[in-house]
Amino acid sequence: MSRDEIIEKVKETLVDALGVDDDEVTEAATLVDDLGAESIDFLDIVFRLEKNFSIKIPRGELFPENLTADASLVADGQVTKDGIAALRQKMPHADVDAFAEDPRVENIQGMFTVTMIVKFIENKLNAG
Repeated sequence: MSRDEIIEKVKETLVDALGVDDDEVTEAATLVDDLGAESIDFLDIVFRLEKNFSIKIPRGELFPENLTADASLVADGQVTKDGIAALRQKMPHADVDAFAEDPRVENIQGMFTVTMIVKFIENKLNAG
């Protein structure tokens, strides 16, 4: 499957899951701020991606859970260097470098982009 095919299928998945217009789903779009995703939507997105790409996505693999609840990874509302390292390990498909420039916990959602999902799917399909 080509990258363009993956992008198109990811876009279709997000349009269906979030009820947004096709033109809103750009590669740079963030799931929460740009597309209005809420926490419950993340489960639906994972379910639909599994179905549409015939893959299995273990819980927490695409969208890590409770990472910011770990006191050793967060201090004073900021993700620590150890936290950034953990993000890089858990989310090789995300743009952690951009987040690291302003690692406030509330900015973590900015990493959840359409491009992140596309990279994740590419990695999954290439590994399988």
